[in-house]
Amino acid sequence: MTGTEAEFTSIEICAGAGGQAIGLHAAGFRHLALVEIDKHARETLRRNIEARPDWAWEKQYCDLSHEDVTTFEPLESVKAYGRLIKPKEVDLLAGGVPCPPFSHAGKQLGRDDERDLFPRMLELVEKLKPRAVMIENVRGILDPKFSDYRDYIKASLEGGTYREADGTLVTLPKEEADYTVCHWGLLEASDFGVPQLRPRAILVAIRKDVLEDVKYEWPTPTHEKAVSVAKALEKSMAARFEAYYGGPHDRRARAAHAKWLDTASRRHEELTAKDGAGIAPTLVGGSKKHGGADLGPSRAKAAWKLLGVSGLGVANDIETAKKKGSEERDLLGPDGPMLTVEQAAIIQGFPKDWIFDGGKTAQYRQVGNAFPPPVAEAVGRSIMDVLTAARERDAQKS
Repeated sequence: MTGTEAEFTSIEICAGAGGQAIGLHAAGFRHLALVEIDKHARETLRRNIEARPDWAWEKQYCDLSHEDVTTFEPLESVKAYGRLIKPKEVDLLAGGVPCPPFSHAGKQLGRDDERDLFPRMLELVEKLKPRAVMIENVRGILDPKFSDYRDYIKASLEGGTYREADGTLVTLPKEEADYTVCHWGLLEASDFGVPQLRPRAILVAIRKDVLEDVKYEWPTPTHEKAVSVAKALEKSMAARFEAYYGGPHDRRARAAHAKWLDTASRRHEELTAKDGAGIAPTLVGGSKKHGGADLGPSRAKAAWKLLGVSGLGVANDIETAKKKGSEERDLLGPDGPMLTVEQAAIIQGFPKDWIFDGGKTAQYRQVGNAFPPPVAEAVGRSIMDVLTAARERDAQKS
């Protein structure tokens, strides 16, 4: 995209380390603001925008100053080309609102969880009135126990009836609603080249005056066959082991490398024979309340072990491992190598050169909590198709 003006603009809340922002950028959106409360994730966004030539538009215009989405007032603070934005000007409002209220790994408190930001997202929709809305969450939001809550979210966007927590029925007039919820469903990350089991629930809504007669098409998979962990990590694992070739750990490093590749490849072959694939279990970012990062609960660690990877922690990068002499823990342990942050980012579908700020644990949590960029790109393109068609239609009318 050239020139000083972006063709399609977006604002994103709960932006994290930029997984969704990367995908939406690749789809053609340019970010007016990225809102994120974690200081390391905010610095990750800043550093990448500064460093990447293809993000030159964001370097000039993107507002990274907002930390708390509960106090974020875009119409009073976000500017486009030197002036405050107005309602109906932004093309897309997107956000991966916090997952714990609906996660199978948590207590699934839903609307009773203080971390639930769906109401705030809906407030921002009402204020901004963007042409399109995209909300990402864990698949748990689609569980039957949250049907009333989903009805509330849909009714807030397109009208209809929902049930309050106390059982009271509330009806919002459809004729007064601004949006059509085009789709709310699951996308599996492995269908889009991400070597990981990561189903995400995505809601896409388009403003009625934009949608009109244009048909929204839900993304279709970009990959017929899943990319295996063995394939995704082949080069990075080779580089880690080869750093010890020719030294005192030469024989052990060569043997451990061969063992990992054989284990991961055989696991992929076994699962492929059962119509599966040797992809990673779901990466999790963990909580700041707990200690250092690892690859998740016992079931996830067991799945990683079958792929030749130790899930008991996160490894140092090549340079740090050599400096600290941590190869016994990081690379040569009996359960196989641990993943580095860089390798976890590969499993999430991040660009290889994406920079993560903070220490190893802070970096890993940013990666583990991310929305895989290739999935975000697919959804972004599906929304972009509608916005482009609507713009062409409106241009013909005028």
